[in-house]
Amino acid sequence: MKKLHIAFDPIYAHPLPEGHRFPMLKYELIPAQLEYEGSITAANLFSSKPCPDEVVLWTHTADYVTKLHHQMLSAREQRHIGFPQSPQLTQREFIIAQGTIDCCYYAMENGVALNVAGGTHHAFADRGEGFCMLNDFGVAANYLLQRNLAKQILIIDLDVHQGNGTASIFTGEPRVFTFSMHGKNNYPFRKEKSDLDVELPDGIDDAAYLQLLRQHLPRLLDTVRPDFIFYLSGVDILSTDKFGKLQVSMEGCRQRDHFVFTQIHNRRLPCVVAMGGGYSPQVKTIVDAHCNTFRAAKDIWGL
Repeated sequence: MKKLHIAFDPIYAHPLPEGHRFPMLKYELIPAQLEYEGSITAANLFSSKPCPDEVVLWTHTADYVTKLHHQMLSAREQRHIGFPQSPQLTQREFIIAQGTIDCCYYAMENGVALNVAGGTHHAFADRGEGFCMLNDFGVAANYLLQRNLAKQILIIDLDVHQGNGTASIFTGEPRVFTFSMHGKNNYPFRKEKSDLDVELPDGIDDAAYLQLLRQHLPRLLDTVRPDFIFYLSGVDILSTDKFGKLQVSMEGCRQRDHFVFTQIHNRRLPCVVAMGGGYSPQVKTIVDAHCNTFRAAKDIWGL
């Protein structure tokens, strides 16, 4: 029997330093809320082991992986990431990357699978930044290509911030098409070049946002003709977000996910979803918006 598989973030087995707890609360609260309301049970959740180095090295440089394992990042490199380095955080990143790979197998079996964490799209091959140490979509996409499990991949990145690390990693790789729809005047202020970048003006509302998405996504699906999809469903597009600069409502964000999933489901494409960013002042707002993504996936795939 098919069911929805969700990779559970192991952050609470590896506590963060004081001051970094609030942004991470959502990773505990999202599955808790979904279980409480009956959308999922514990049987839907799984955890992963750390991703092997040999797999990570298909995406990241050997020098960078060595620095991560041996706690050798410079103070400047740690500032760019935004977290102080620790063995626990390094292990967490390797677990998240493997969680996204494991989601790929579940998506091929059931149509869709979701990682409560992931979407670490600011990590480059040789460095991390923007709270991202390893690029989980990059690692998983290269895994699929290396294992001949996919021939053409589409990465749909709808976080408010451009997926600069992902764009850089797949520059010159025609088997991975990167699509980023992000705030023009938002981080990163030096953008990379995705295969398709759609820059959003500050203050864009539901109607204009959804019109752009409807304009671009179906065409991409039909012209790129992917056989595997990665979807980064950041909820930092919300009007309540502290850093997003957009005016998308909770309902507009829900309609975004519903549209993306319907387009993918109608084409019978496997899809792996990662949560990405969300920085509204109230953690309840963040959790509700992310839970809408899980609810939409469950409903559209009938899991």
